[in-house]
Amino acid sequence: MATPNELAGMRRAIAISAQGLGTTSPNPPVGCVILDRDGVPVGEGYHLRKGDHHAEVNALAAAGERAEGGTAVVTLEPCNHYGRTPPCRQALIDAKVSRVLMAVMDPTSRGEGGAAVLEQAGIEVERGVLEQEALLVLGPWLHSLRTGRPHITWAYTLGADEDDDDQVVNELRRTHDLVIRRDGTIEEGVPGGHGEDAFRVPARPLGDEPAKAVVDLSETGARSVLIAGSKNEAARLLADLVDDVIIDVPSTPPSSAPPPAGGLVPSGFRLVGATAFGQYVRLTVKRAVSRDHQSTPLSINL
Repeated sequence: MATPNELAGMRRAIAISAQGLGTTSPNPPVGCVILDRDGVPVGEGYHLRKGDHHAEVNALAAAGERAEGGTAVVTLEPCNHYGRTPPCRQALIDAKVSRVLMAVMDPTSRGEGGAAVLEQAGIEVERGVLEQEALLVLGPWLHSLRTGRPHITWAYTLGADEDDDDQVVNELRRTHDLVIRRDGTIEEGVPGGHGEDAFRVPARPLGDEPAKAVVDLSETGARSVLIAGSKNEAARLLADLVDDVIIDVPSTPPSSAPPPAGGLVPSGFRLVGATAFGQYVRLTVKRAVSRDHQSTPLSINL
């Protein structure tokens, strides 16, 4: 079982892993915290982009010799193959850590998997530590692996003109690989944020064929796409594939008449979050899935 210090370390690893959202793709956003023999945090790191050091290597570099005999707390199973960087499981073995906690198992792991190799090296391994919490960051990446396409979010301000929608986009874009603007332009969420030869931005708008549009987006290396604005034709084009919708609703007085009939939450979605900020209330909704695991179609009125 994980100790209180280890659980705190995992939550810290999850928090810092989110700093890689919007730049790591097609790699996953991962965070790692190193605890010394006494359970004291001595190093942390996260993965920023493909081709750069992974989270474990960055955390071990920060910890130095204090990692020996300690514990590595990582949000995703350490990788087990040589790619642009050496396997992270070997870095942990070489650092002589005694224990590794991981939240989510890596479905792309090669061979026996990093966890198995660590155990063969005599390192104690704990799986599934705060897995559901880690999925808050890793969820879109895993979704992309399962579906073979990017996770798609549509964000808009209710009743907004273009300038208001730009405010929503500027806030959300850095956590997405690609942004589709209302004029059809496709941009990198974080300009220049992805690794060389690991990612590309489509040169032209998506056109009007949903199947081809999905292929074009998938071939970029993107794991997450943001459709920006309430009157964006991409929302209609990709209506059956939109996974999340983020709606900023203007705040109202404490006592007021309800708006005309018609729900705030699009048909086919369920409300999963509501928070107030500034002059708006932000609603987050997710696609509803039926008991037979079929997605409910999205009803869109542009």
